[in-house]
Amino acid sequence: MSMIWFQNYSIEQINSILSQYMTGLLEIKATAIDSHSITATMPVNDKTRQPFGILHGGASVVLAESIGSIASNLIIDPDIYKGVGLEINANHLRPVATGLVTAVCTAVHIGKQTHIWDVRIADESGNLNCISRLTVAIIPK
Repeated sequence: MSMIWFQNYSIEQINSILSQYMTGLLEIKATAIDSHSITATMPVNDKTRQPFGILHGGASVVLAESIGSIASNLIIDPDIYKGVGLEINANHLRPVATGLVTAVCTAVHIGKQTHIWDVRIADESGNLNCISRLTVAIIPK
């Protein structure tokens, strides 16, 4: 399978982006990039838990939308276009109270005006915690 990215990007370049903004506050970090997917992690801690002591569903959605949006922006020419979230849904399958969750983001559709991403979030034991689908609109800068 050929690479979907506009150019070769390193984990360091991706983490430089993630270290800023909300993703930095939630300690979201990219851990792998291959020819067609990006993997990122987020700790389950006091920043990401809801009052009942488990991972907040909104934090899972932030992880999914962030890694999917970055993926879209790595596909397009950054001098001409930008990718912005258009729609996201998430099914929360099981609670996670501690540790690290890992999101794997893969493309479902890469069109000229929209990208659709499948994001699967699992706990450290590999149990699926959340399935999310993100649609990103590709617009001129």
